[in-house]
Amino acid sequence: MQLHLSPSMRSITISSSSSSSSSSSNGNGNSNNNGIVDLMKIKVAARHMSYRTLFYTIFILAVVLPFVFITTAVVTLEGVDNCSSLECLGRRFGPKLLGKDDSALRLVKDFHKILNQVNTEEIPSGLKIPESLNHLVSDMKNNQYDAKTFAFMLKAMIEKLEKDLREAKFAELMNKHFAASSIPKGIHCLSLRLTDEYSSNAHARKQLPPPELLPLLSDNSYHHFVVSTDNILAASVVVSSTVQSSPSPERIVFHIVTDKKTYAGMHSWFALNPVSPAIVEVKGVHQFDWLTRENVPVLEAIESHNGIRNYYHGNHVAGTNLSETTPRMFASKLQARSPKYISLLNHLRIYLPELFPNLDKVVFLDDDLVVQRDLSPLWEIDLEGKVNGAVQTCQGEDEWVMSKRFRNYFNFSHPLIAENLDPEECAWAYGMNIFDLRAWRKTNIRDTYHSWLKENLRSSLTLWKLGTLPPALIAFRGHVRPIDSSWHLLGLGYQNKTSIESVNQAAVIHYNGQSKPWLPIGFEHLRPFWTKHVNYSNDFIRNCHILES
Repeated sequence: MQLHLSPSMRSITISSSSSSSSSSSNGNGNSNNNGIVDLMKIKVAARHMSYRTLFYTIFILAVVLPFVFITTAVVTLEGVDNCSSLECLGRRFGPKLLGKDDSALRLVKDFHKILNQVNTEEIPSGLKIPESLNHLVSDMKNNQYDAKTFAFMLKAMIEKLEKDLREAKFAELMNKHFAASSIPKGIHCLSLRLTDEYSSNAHARKQLPPPELLPLLSDNSYHHFVVSTDNILAASVVVSSTVQSSPSPERIVFHIVTDKKTYAGMHSWFALNPVSPAIVEVKGVHQFDWLTRENVPVLEAIESHNGIRNYYHGNHVAGTNLSETTPRMFASKLQARSPKYISLLNHLRIYLPELFPNLDKVVFLDDDLVVQRDLSPLWEIDLEGKVNGAVQTCQGEDEWVMSKRFRNYFNFSHPLIAENLDPEECAWAYGMNIFDLRAWRKTNIRDTYHSWLKENLRSSLTLWKLGTLPPALIAFRGHVRPIDSSWHLLGLGYQNKTSIESVNQAAVIHYNGQSKPWLPIGFEHLRPFWTKHVNYSNDFIRNCHILES
C-alpha cells in the first residue's frame, strides 16, 4: 500500500501495488501505466488546511482502511453472493465484534424449549437429586448428562428447596406461636418475688388506695381507666405512660383487675411503686361479688369444656393439611388458638357496667399498649348516644390490621352467619375504647354476647375462631361511635414495617399481635417506645434480670 501526495498538497492518492494488476488494467479503469491500482483518491479543496488537520486525517485513514480492506477480502472469500449489503455485514460481523455468537443464542433457545418441556412432565422416580450446586456441576462433568437430564435435576433441586423453605416457614410460625404464648423467665420471676414480698412486707400489703381516697374510686368528675391483666410489668408500663402523658395526673384513677394468682404480686408492685398523684386500685376477679358462675355461665363452660381446652392447648398441627395451607393462613389459625382467648380476664370487658356500677364513663386499655398523649379529651367526645367509642379498622390498605371487615372474622359459609351479618360491615378495634356505661346499661349487649357465645359452642366453634372480638362485633352492632384513627395505632405486634412517623403521631400505640415488646420476638425498632417506660433501676426488675437490651 502506498500513499502519494501531489506537489500542490491538494490531492492524496492511496494505492496498492500488484504484480498482476497491469494485466487487468484495461478492464477496471483504476490502474495506471505503472501497474499501480488506485484504491482511493482524495482531492483537497482549494482552501487553507492546517498540517495538524492533515496529519489526523491521514492517521485515521491509515487505521480504518486496512480494516476495511481485510473485511472486504474475508467477505469475498466467503462468497459475495452471501452478503452484498452493509446490513448483511452488520448481521454477520456485529455479534462477533460484540463478543456474541449466533450459536450461543441458539443454545439459549434450545435450552428454553427443553425447560418448557420438562416443566410439564413428572420428575423420573429414580433420579438422584444433588445436594448442592457443586454436586450438580460435578455430576454433570462425570456423567456427561444431556440437557434434558440436567433440566430434570435442576427442577428437582428447586422443588426440594421450595419444600424445605415451606417447612421451615411453618416451623418458624409454630416456634413464634409458642414464644408468644409463653411467659418470659424474667416476668415470671418478677411475679414470684413480688408475691413473696406481699407475704413478708407490710408495706406491700397496704391498702390501695388509702382509706381517705376511697370515695374517689366512684367520683365521676375524675378520669377512670380500666386495665384487665395478669402481666405486672405490662400493667406498670400502661399506668406509667398514661400518667406521664397527662397534664393533670391528679385527676386520673386506675382500676387494675387481675386474676387470683397474680393479685398479691400486682398489689405489691403498685403499693411499693406509687404513681402519685394518680390513684391506683388493684382488685382480683375473686373480689367482685358479681362475678359468680350464675352470672357468667358461658365463660365457665368455655374454661372447663374439654373440647375447647384441647382446641386452645392441644396439638395445633393435627388436622391441618400444610400442603394446602399458606403460611399466612396457618399464622392466622395459630393466632386464633391462643390460650388467652379462653381467659376470663380477656372477656371481662363485657361486664364493665356490672363491675363498676357507680361509674358513668370509663376508658378501657389493653395491657400491651403505650400511651403517648393526654387522653382526657376522650371524655369530651360526644358519643351521640352510642356505647362504644372506637377506631374503625377498615380504612387502611395493609392486610394485617387496618383492612378488617366482618368477612375477616366470621365464617360466612355458615347459614346463621350469612343470614344475620353483612360481610362488608366495618370492624373496629378493641384495646382503647371509651365506654359510656350509662348508655350501656340500657341495652342488651351482654345478653347478645352470651347468646352468640353459646351458639358458637353448639356449632363446635364453626361460626368464628378468633377470641373475644367476633362476639363483641355482633353484640355492639349499632352501638359504636367511630373516633379519629390518630387516637389508636394498631399492629405493632404484627408488622415490623410500621412507620416510626405514624408511631410518633399516635396518642396510643398498640402492640397487638404475637411480637410483644417484652418478648424476644418483639420488633427491635419498635421496642424502645415501650422500654422507655420500664424502671430498670427498680430492685425487683434488676434482680430478675429484666434488661433493657
